[in-house]
Amino acid sequence: MDRETILELLRYGEKINLECKKAESSVPNSVWETYSSFANTDGGVILLGVEENIKEKDLTKRFSFSSVRNPDQRIKDFWNTINSNKVSRNILVDADVGVCKINGADIIWIDVPQADYHDKPVYINDNPMKGSFKRNHEGDYHCTDEEVKAMLRDANDSGNDGGLLNGYTMDDIDLNAFHSYRIEFEHRNPEHIWNANEDLTFLKNLGGYAIDRVTGKGGLTTAGLLMFGTGLAVRERFDNIRMDYIDESNLVPGSRWSDRLTYDGTWENNLYNFMRQVVPRLVMGLKRPFRLEGMVRVDDTPVHKSIREAVTNLIIHADYMVTGVLKIRKLDTGFEFSNPGSLKLPVQTIYEGGHSVARNPRIQTMFRMIGYGDNIGSGMPTILGAWESENWRKPDLSQNEDLHLVELKLWMTSLMPAECIEYMQKLFGLSYAHLDRESQLILGTAYLEGTVTNIRMQTMLNRIGVEVWHSLSDLVDKKFLIPDKRGRWTTYALNKGYEKQEEQLQLTDIPQQAVYLKNETDKTIYDYIQANGFITVHQVVEITRVTTTQGANVALGRLMKVGLVEKEQHGKQFIYRIK
Repeated sequence: MDRETILELLRYGEKINLECKKAESSVPNSVWETYSSFANTDGGVILLGVEENIKEKDLTKRFSFSSVRNPDQRIKDFWNTINSNKVSRNILVDADVGVCKINGADIIWIDVPQADYHDKPVYINDNPMKGSFKRNHEGDYHCTDEEVKAMLRDANDSGNDGGLLNGYTMDDIDLNAFHSYRIEFEHRNPEHIWNANEDLTFLKNLGGYAIDRVTGKGGLTTAGLLMFGTGLAVRERFDNIRMDYIDESNLVPGSRWSDRLTYDGTWENNLYNFMRQVVPRLVMGLKRPFRLEGMVRVDDTPVHKSIREAVTNLIIHADYMVTGVLKIRKLDTGFEFSNPGSLKLPVQTIYEGGHSVARNPRIQTMFRMIGYGDNIGSGMPTILGAWESENWRKPDLSQNEDLHLVELKLWMTSLMPAECIEYMQKLFGLSYAHLDRESQLILGTAYLEGTVTNIRMQTMLNRIGVEVWHSLSDLVDKKFLIPDKRGRWTTYALNKGYEKQEEQLQLTDIPQQAVYLKNETDKTIYDYIQANGFITVHQVVEITRVTTTQGANVALGRLMKVGLVEKEQHGKQFIYRIK
């Protein structure tokens, strides 16, 4: 880590991932609490020899540098301690620690990665219950007993859903749900040997029933009860968990929801029934193309499959040992899914795909055998691919450490809808046209999602944190965004009180032909391409008053005729770019 990188971290870095300590003559004891908190959360950088004056608003004067005495010895002391019983596990390598000279001062930097779930909790003083820390917007905090227990459970690859539940037997199974599942199973796997099994053997093969080899007694596993249990049995054993579906789309005035599914005594609230009732409600109203394979109609689409993947992920990754709600909201603008627990893998790793660490592998197998989540590790890439093909906003996966829940938001809105561009142009005037595309996307996200954060834009723009900070800080300096600094975390909202600057676009800023566009549709199309880089015929129909592909082609033809737009083949479809 060099001088420029450290200075950028100090200026732009999110304080939730950065800790500065004076440390002139020794490694402070508080370093180990921060090491634990970074390892157990999302990682971060510790700087020794740097002091922060929080009251100083001028960022260039906020930090002062005081040289660490004998830095080579301090680093040696650090390694000796981290490899002793002071810390439960050393997750660092030599390249994670070093010295850098800034303004004549020797600064020690320690780059702590997020620990692998197998290694959590990382704790100090040989006491996981009292020596485990995590990081939030306020700084380092002691983990609660429940957080420590959750990390210890997650470190076990056998999952959380295999435990035998004493006293719960086949009498606690909702046979209607279980037999319905068996019908689906046989339909998907007509030659499978399990189809000939009696119910008990079939459930045992699925991992829903187990035998204690010591006592010889059998019973339902956590997976078996949650998946197929009667409502009463599920509530008796897991009264800490609720299932809730709320449809807030197409609301009539005075209504809080148009449809809701929560336990009301009319259905057995197990996971299989929840999935079976929720998925049709979620996909209702989605466009289905007419396509035949032989004589059979196939009306499934990548979007339909993505919705099923999202519900499946909600269920198989939830932590059923803590208090929480499996909650799904259907909105006019998309869908929101949330479940109790935390992410076992870093967000970026999940976005990349190819990795799957289900908290409940037996429940995962049960769903996979009937076609939900066919390819392990492909769930998020499937969703991302479907959303990208529709040119919708990138899905937002995040975890809330304070509320101990994971959230997935699937926006069914364009990256930059026409009304969004129109609002920005009206609010910021000609200054908006001078911004680069990434800055416009940041403002569009703040408009469409209410606020924006560094982490959200990292996933939207595929940029690292410091790069996003450059753009966010620039927009704050230009008074487009207003920061809300909650301790060590910052959110940004649009400056709706922005005072337009007295300025004129130069003729070189836009093609001369664009000045003569009189048609509202043509202007909307041209503005959309400027913001998003390209447009398709389908998107023209979405964002304008044109209702047919023929009309969209006519409008695009006008723009090509005056030399503003050119047509380009992209895979199996055509796109239109600024010429």
